[in-house]
Parts: sequence; C-alpha cells; structure tokens
Amino acid sequence: METILIFYASYGGGHLSAAKSIQNYIVEKCENVDVEMIDCMKYINKPIEKLTTGAYREMAKKTPKLWGKIYSGSQKGLLSVISKDSNKLMAKKLNKLIQERKPNLIISTHPFSSQMCSYLKKKGLINCRLATVMTDFAMHKQWLIGHEFTDYFFVSNKNMKNDMVEYGVNANKIFVTGIPMSNRFFENFDNTKIYEMFNLNPEKKVILFFGGGEFGIGKNQTIQVLKSFISLVPNYQIIAIAGKNEKMKEEFENLVNEYNASNRIRVLGFTDKVPELMHIACLVVTKPGGLTTTETLACGLPMVIINPIPGQEEENAEFLVSNGVAIWIKKDDNLEDVISSLFSSDALEKMKENVKTLSKKNSTEQICKICLNI
Repeated sequence: METILIFYASYGGGHLSAAKSIQNYIVEKCENVDVEMIDCMKYINKPIEKLTTGAYREMAKKTPKLWGKIYSGSQKGLLSVISKDSNKLMAKKLNKLIQERKPNLIISTHPFSSQMCSYLKKKGLINCRLATVMTDFAMHKQWLIGHEFTDYFFVSNKNMKNDMVEYGVNANKIFVTGIPMSNRFFENFDNTKIYEMFNLNPEKKVILFFGGGEFGIGKNQTIQVLKSFISLVPNYQIIAIAGKNEKMKEEFENLVNEYNASNRIRVLGFTDKVPELMHIACLVVTKPGGLTTTETLACGLPMVIINPIPGQEEENAEFLVSNGVAIWIKKDDNLEDVISSLFSSDALEKMKENVKTLSKKNSTEQICKICLNI
C-alpha cells in the first residue's frame, strides 16, 4: 500500500481545487493507494491560519495595491527571509504528521507546504518523493525555495518552465501539464437541457460574466463593464454571476430593470453549474484567478479580464493577453471602443484559435501518472 499526502492552504480557491482534483483521480483510478488531503496551515496552528487567511482576504479586497507590494516583496529581501524562516519553524510541527503517516509521496499545491517539506528533506528528516503543483501562470520564487530537494514541479505553461530553468531548477524535474481542475468540466452535457435550465434562447450566443469574485473588488468598474455589454451587444445573452456577493447581485438586477433586458440577461448568485454554463458560452468575462482561468481555457473560451488583484492575478492577465487569448479592460479604457472592436471583427475567433495552444485538458491525469510512475 502506497501512502500519499496532499498538502494545500486556503489562500484562494485554486490550491484547494487542485488538491481535490488530484485526490479524486487517485481514489477513482489507483488501487492500493491511501491518499489524504490536509490543510497544512490549519494542521500547524488554527488561530494563525484563521488570522493569516483573513488578513489575505481583507487585504485583497480593501487594499489590493498593498497586497501586490507584499506579493512582489516576498520574492526577495526582508519579506522573503521572514516567510522562509517562518516556514522552517512551522515545518517542525508538520514533520510530526509526516512521521505518523510515513508517506511515500507528498504533493503540495501551495508554496508554504512545498517549502516546509523541502526543508525537512534537506535536514534528512524525511526521505519521500516531493511534488509541487504550481497554481498560477507565472513563476514566483516562494514556490522554488528548496527546489533542489523537490522531485517534480508541475506548471501551467512553457514560459514558466523556461523561467524556472533560468532560475536554476533542473529542467528534468519540470513538467508542463497545466493546473488540475474538476473533471466536471469534461462531461458530455446536453446543450438543449442547459438552455432550458436557465430559460435561455438556443438561437442566441451566451456571454458568461463573473462579477462577484471571491472578494467582490472593483464593484464600480464591474457594473460599468456589464452595462456596456448590455447596451453594446444586444444580440447576445448574458449570464451575470454575482457569487455570494448580495450587493453585486442587487446591482446586476437593477441594470436588468434599467435596460428592460430580462429577456436576455440572467442574474445568478452562487451556482454550482459553472461547467454547464461554460459549455454553452462563447466568451467569459472574469478576474484572472488561476482556477477560473484554467477552467476557461480548458473549455476553449477566450476571456475579457476585469479587476485583477495586483500580484499573481495581474501576472496571469499579462500572460493571457501576451498569448492572444484575452483582452484586459483597464480602469481608464474606453469601454465602448474596447467592446465594440471585440465584436466588430474576427477578434473572438482568433482568440479561440489561440486558446487551443494553451488548453490543458488532462493535467490531473498526467500529474498522477508521473508521480505514481504509471
């Protein structure tokens, strides 16, 4: 019986989603494997985990520029040293769990656990295989601390691999697999049923508009962008998802009433039907978080990017724009010009073609097969 530990942390949804996807695949496809998924920060210290995740959410929501500075500063200098030393201290607590479980393989979907495990391996306290799954589209040095002691790195694109090799990571350890995601996005859906489920016209194309986001930041710009889509592309249907942000949902509904557009706009709160909705969409408007971006690319859809958080989301946005799969609406852009040009030419079709080169549909399967030597 092989034992596998999957460590994640709750700073954003992508780390958890990647961990779940890997665990589900192993449980369903692999025999004689015992796999356990653990929030490394909660295990080490629940009060610290609650404090730090709460601080991250509040900072990203209320002072995103400050978060961007912290994200950038943690790559080098004092912040980097503090983070590195803190993870060394926390590694001692994590080691207790590892000694109890005695895993053959540890998979990390967050840089904190990746650092802790590589430190323990460096000190000779553990000797199992280590894998790190990076959940964004640009390299950050926090993921690479102790890379000499990590056996596998799984990344979303070739640019990341090239940057990591230049940084000093052994190229043979780096695999361009994409980011793990739920296999629900690859189900064979019945389009007719989806149109019926949301009372949509099957003769009209659908734009999927994510406006709530995890933090609901950039509310004013989000409203202005949705207003522009409603007025400038009347021949399209729009599904506007506000998530758990009730104020945003109310604003969306006000816009529908203002434009008398209830026949072509559907406003949703939280929904678990995103895979179905992406299946009938032709375009996604969203913040460029690692998880949503991965899902959108896997579904073959181009993106319009709004309100990226400074730091990893802005880096994701730059990557997507540079690869021709997205446009990024910035604060001072003329919305009418940007949106009109998107729909008045073959821009969408060109973006769709470019998506094919970035889409990674079998990431979870590839990662598991490499890690388990299948």
